[in-house]
Amino acid sequence: MEADSLNLVTLVKRFGTEEAARGYLEAMRWPNGPTCPRCGGADPYRLNPRSDSKRPGRAGLLKCRACRKQFTVTVGTIFEDSHIPLTTWVIALHLMAASKKGMSAHQLHRMLGITYKSAWFLAHRIRWAMTQEPLASKLSGIVEADETYVSGGQGATGRHGRGEHQVPVFTLVERGGRARSFVPERVTAANVEAVLARHASPDAEIMTDEGVWYKHVGRHFKKGHQTVAHSKGEYARGIVHTNTVEGFFSLLKRGIVGTFHHVSARHLHRYLAEFDYRYSLRSVTDGERAALLAKAAEGKRLTFRRGGLTA
Repeated sequence: MEADSLNLVTLVKRFGTEEAARGYLEAMRWPNGPTCPRCGGADPYRLNPRSDSKRPGRAGLLKCRACRKQFTVTVGTIFEDSHIPLTTWVIALHLMAASKKGMSAHQLHRMLGITYKSAWFLAHRIRWAMTQEPLASKLSGIVEADETYVSGGQGATGRHGRGEHQVPVFTLVERGGRARSFVPERVTAANVEAVLARHASPDAEIMTDEGVWYKHVGRHFKKGHQTVAHSKGEYARGIVHTNTVEGFFSLLKRGIVGTFHHVSARHLHRYLAEFDYRYSLRSVTDGERAALLAKAAEGKRLTFRRGGLTA
């Protein structure tokens, strides 16, 4: 069964046991066979307990022939040192990859039958896996940029509805492609230009509204910078508009208000990574998105101490 044909029902039927779930994660992480996460050795062997052993042995344990270290598929991933069953992890990956407006820890807690604290930390580990690699590839073509403000206490409001607890969100959307969102301390010309220079290709064409912080961004891009004057009632001038990024903000706000209700400024960047991930992969199936997420789990182990997390 290919990833594009997986839905929640077929997922549970096929990967409803720990052995099957482990096999799925191994296939996603090591499509060409197991590789040692410590030294990269590509010829490990499985350790199976002897039939007369009184010790049950660790499920899925492998040993590297090169460095002689033991490991499983969870080592060095978001699943490492978790007491949550792998079957639950696999279902959670699918739920979060498929839920257009996100899935709260309370909902995961109810659906998966785990404690709220476990569901909260599981969700943040998955969001960490959704984080895009820095500078993996710059956005190209037409790139829309805009800012909005999200409330840390009562959900989201419009850009001009800033209050005491409003947190800025700055997003770049590659028209027809990917999204990248950031939480700047303040929206200023210097901050905006730095993000654009870092994440948009010099060959990109930038489109924004008439905000003063966008005044000089065109100097960094060969195809320049076009604006629409929202203050004058202009929302599109041919291909010049910011409707795509505003559509992303609409989805983000519906998720924060309707699903999460409360997102603290401290963890906002993790929720933005979640929405960026699903938006950027909106053209693939839920099963393919979940499979890509399982692959992205490698190298992204997250702990309470390292991640600064508190439930």
